[in-house]
Amino acid sequence: MGIQVQSAQCALWLFACGFLSAYSPWPRYDALLIACLGIQVGLVLAKQETWRESLALSAFHLLGLGLEIYKVHHGSWQYTAAGNWRIADVPLFSGFMYAAVASYLLQAWRRFDLKFGYWPRPAAALLLALAIYANFFLNRWLGDFRWIIGVFALAIFWRTYVDFTVTRRWRMPLPLAFFLIGLFIYFAENLCTLMGLYSYPNQIGVWSPVGIGKLSSWVLLCIVSVLVVAAVRRDTLAFGHREGETAQRLIPKRGS
Repeated sequence: MGIQVQSAQCALWLFACGFLSAYSPWPRYDALLIACLGIQVGLVLAKQETWRESLALSAFHLLGLGLEIYKVHHGSWQYTAAGNWRIADVPLFSGFMYAAVASYLLQAWRRFDLKFGYWPRPAAALLLALAIYANFFLNRWLGDFRWIIGVFALAIFWRTYVDFTVTRRWRMPLPLAFFLIGLFIYFAENLCTLMGLYSYPNQIGVWSPVGIGKLSSWVLLCIVSVLVVAAVRRDTLAFGHREGETAQRLIPKRGS
């Protein structure tokens, strides 16, 4: 649990600032932007993140901000609090919510010493990442293909596993890890909307839980985020089984 908390520091600080921002004397979203910048600098100065990791997070911030601008423009959700630093009605702090997910992945990769076996070929991984990100933008015009993309993701990651260290080496099927991280992001989104950081149309006036259908979106977001990080951490990937690696299986083989 301690390693998980350390890995999720960026997200935990963001939640704390999100709650306190409701009592800020400054416009809420502007205060959050300043707080997010402070969190990022603070984590680097405290040596909880490296400058290289911080630079990688900037890419996630831009990718997330682009998605937010598109989705808000089409009314998927909205930002109703005050704030001056916006682009097309989207406060600049919003990209940090995506960066917080990436921060968790980068830190967990390092702190748990993640190693992957049976990683899919680069061409298949690139095609999957592009399909996921494109579907986020084009589903309004071409139809939502998330379930087809999900089947493709399951097909190429069916054999993939991740080894990680918690007192000893453990092994988990990577599709299960995708689902668990996506589930926690879904819970985090409910907390964000409850705090009023943003709202779906059915949450205006009276809050209600985010529809469970959004879970699939967050699982896909997790997959594309892992693929982006994996492109940087290729040294942890193996396209076949990792010979010489010993790890306790989190889910035993059939018949064992």
